[in-house]
Amino acid sequence: MRQLEIRDADVMQIAIRQEIARSDESRYDHRLHGVLLVAGGQSCVEVATLFGENPSTVQRWVKRFEHSGFDGLRDSERPGRPPSLDDRQWKRLGRDLRKSPREFGHEQSLWDGKLLSAHLRQRYGVRLGVRQCQRVFHQMGFRLRKPRPQVAQSDPARVADFKKNETLGQTE
Repeated sequence: MRQLEIRDADVMQIAIRQEIARSDESRYDHRLHGVLLVAGGQSCVEVATLFGENPSTVQRWVKRFEHSGFDGLRDSERPGRPPSLDDRQWKRLGRDLRKSPREFGHEQSLWDGKLLSAHLRQRYGVRLGVRQCQRVFHQMGFRLRKPRPQVAQSDPARVADFKKNETLGQTE
């Protein structure tokens, strides 16, 4: 039989690994196949090389399977870090973000990650980094709005007048 080849095999291996990591079920199936190969006589090192895993990872799969059966190959609950804000505070923060930052004594007129970080520290006693605060915006369904820059020397009245009289780039 002629050997088949997959175009862009290196890229496809990465894509397949990402697909496996995408869901609990696919990770379970991946581990199941690994244990099946070990049960069929291949060593953990051979399976690890074939799967692109570390040999100790495959050994851990086998030990978990021997100790707990099929359930040992499933992902367990990972509690993770506890939330910084409880449900009541989370709702209150949502109301805060619908208001102007100036209502809370801040100088800015729009919320951003840095301002939210300071607000959380002052009002809730919670310390979150700027990037995490940007994630909070996303989790709450907000999107960042940036103010339009204005030329420092421009006359606001002339700019407004120009915008009113401008029609598709042609002045009348």
